[in-house]
Parts: sequence; structure tokens; C-alpha cells
Amino acid sequence: MSARAVSQGPLATALARVEDFLLEPAEPRRDVDPPPPSVRRPVVAVFGLARRCGATTVARALAAELAARDGGAAAVSSPVSAAGIPLASPAAARLAKAMADLPHARTKAVGRLCLIDGPSPMELADAARLEAPLVLDAGSDEVGGAPAAVADHAVLVGAPSVEPALAAVVAGCLARVGPRPIVVLNRSRGPGEWEGRAALELPESRMGAQLALGGREPRGALGEAMAELADRCGEP
Repeated sequence: MSARAVSQGPLATALARVEDFLLEPAEPRRDVDPPPPSVRRPVVAVFGLARRCGATTVARALAAELAARDGGAAAVSSPVSAAGIPLASPAAARLAKAMADLPHARTKAVGRLCLIDGPSPMELADAARLEAPLVLDAGSDEVGGAPAAVADHAVLVGAPSVEPALAAVVAGCLARVGPRPIVVLNRSRGPGEWEGRAALELPESRMGAQLALGGREPRGALGEAMAELADRCGEP
């Protein structure tokens, strides 16, 4: 069988349908005019209170929502892996190509996102502000530092297994070097010890998490919560 026949066969059709599902929203979105090129985009730092609390999922979900509001792409500081099928929007592919010009940068377009690894937070912020929103996935190993210093907004991600008093202490520390963080409770199980401690509660959603990690906006209740978070982080 020729390469041409394969490219036009069932596999290509199936991949195209998958890509359409991942790259197009299930429901019509309100039309949002992309800002002019001279507009500064927001830089958001996302920190986790503990390992495996979902900070990376929140960072990518937030970035995808910001991307949908701003020309269709956003950048996320993240280790770039070669694994997986890189289904990406044209806007994300263009952004990945542009950001690849940064010294030591490794980029990969995934969904609406350009994942980028290598440059420092300050280098990324300087390069991205006139190109696209930037989310710094700062992890949980060290809360604060350069990501907090360069960000316009900070998000602190907790989980039901984390002591809620820790969020207040860490939020106070972050506020000394940058903006006071927005505390979110990921995988919320309803009222409990965290009641009144988080600005937003994000419901458990495996499908939403998979979409977010693939560079797409979550749907349903998680999508609504992420849209509210994006409202709070949408301005530089």
C-alpha cells in the first residue's frame, strides 16, 4: 500500500476526528476579538502546596482558557516530553516556533498550548508578554522565588489531603515577594476543613484533567471554575 493511500485511509480519518474533538469546543464560545499585538499579556505563576495536588493540571487548564480568549494560544513553562501524539492548534504551533528562538529553549505545541522548557522565568516573561499569555508551572518543590517575582498573578493549589492552615501561611509568604495568591482547592469533596479557606473549589474530573493536560479547556463544572479563575488572572 502506498504512503498516499495510508495518509487518506481510515487511520488518517480517525486522527482527524480526534483532533477536531480535542481542538474544537463542544459548545459555541462567545466571540472574543484577539488583542492587538502591542497589548501586554498576563503572566501567572501556579504553585502546588504538595506533590500530586494537581498544580500542573490547573496550570494547563488555566493556560488553555486564557489561550481561547487571546488569539488561540498560550505558553506554559513545562518539561517538554516527546511522548504522545502532538495534536496542536495552528496558533499553538506558531507560538512554539516563535518561542523556540529563545536561547536554550525546547518547545512543543500541544492543544492550544506551547510547552516550553529551558529559559528562566524572567526570560520567558519578557518574551511572552507581547506574544501570548504565559503560565509558569512552578511546582511544589520551592514556592516563591523568581516565578512569584515576575508574575502578575499567583495561584496556590491545595488538595483535601493538605492541611488548610498551610495555605494561609504560604499565601502570606508569597504576598511578600509578589501579588497575593489566589488559593484554589483542587479535587474538592465539598464542605470540610477547607471551607472558607479557598477562593475557588475545583471539582474532581478525570476527563477534564485529561483535556487540560492535552492543552484543552476542561468542560462542565471544572471548565466553569477554570473560566472564573481565568477572569481573575486575565489582566497583566
